[in-house]
Amino acid sequence: MTENYKAINWNAIDDQIDKATWEKLTEQFWLDTRIPLSNDLSDWRELDDDHKWVVGHVFGGLTLLDTLQSQEGMASLRKDVKTMHETAVLNNIQFMESVHAKSYSSIFSTLNTPEEIDEIFDWSDSEEFLQNKALKIEALYTQESDPLKKKIASVFLETFLFYSGFYTPLYYLGHNKLANVAEIIKLILRDESVHGTYIGYKFQVTFNQLPKAKQQELKDWMYNFLYELYSNEENYTHILYDQTGWTDEVLTFIRYNANKALMNLGQDPLFPDTAADVNPVVMNGISTSTSNHDFFSQVGNGYLLGNVESMNDSDYDI
Repeated sequence: MTENYKAINWNAIDDQIDKATWEKLTEQFWLDTRIPLSNDLSDWRELDDDHKWVVGHVFGGLTLLDTLQSQEGMASLRKDVKTMHETAVLNNIQFMESVHAKSYSSIFSTLNTPEEIDEIFDWSDSEEFLQNKALKIEALYTQESDPLKKKIASVFLETFLFYSGFYTPLYYLGHNKLANVAEIIKLILRDESVHGTYIGYKFQVTFNQLPKAKQQELKDWMYNFLYELYSNEENYTHILYDQTGWTDEVLTFIRYNANKALMNLGQDPLFPDTAADVNPVVMNGISTSTSNHDFFSQVGNGYLLGNVESMNDSDYDI
């Protein structure tokens, strides 16, 4: 006899982190169509061809990774959930990863010609080092039986592998350029921060219950995998940034975020780099405070609420 199908009950929560994460993600819901990207066209026209190439191709790479996360990543993690509420949170994350992937196309359609867009997608679908990291993560999602390794792959993608691309818009934001493009990236960053923290927490819950020997075995695998990804990321960063001279600064930023990924997983940093070593212009841009947007026409990282007070009889004394 089959078991009855159960309805999800949000009044009986097994793990309060599920409820808190759901509320956080729904509070910060956004869509790319609300950001006035065309306001950045004057800044875009001032860039030389090398810098335009970098902007287009970092977003091409990010589109590929967000596509992977939305189409393979969350579906893979859903197979190993402990609660129905965890499934709901992963559903939310999956949808927002699709929003992220679509957002880059909104940027392309604003800044690039149809021919340039075709070239960017041809490049992202074939670039060796970009494909290397995507395929390594995909293999874990689709072929790995250990749910903890799949969570590690997801956190490394969310908190580490995206950041070679995020550097560019944050750099321009720090120089008061491409502010609306950067606004989309900051919204994505805000989401990814929650995603990485949540999945890292779910990893730690199970990891901390393992025998010490099994923990050490998994830690050895984790650090080896991270270093393997970083070695590939070095090559990818050279491909993207050598023409602008930013490569060394981007690699510092990547190492800093690799350490943050490990911290999300409850582990010790691998690299000596700290926030103090990262370009301060970029670190300032990475903060997720609210941009000063017009209330009626734009949506920023937060929402501006008017101050309301009750009227009384004296308000009618004229």
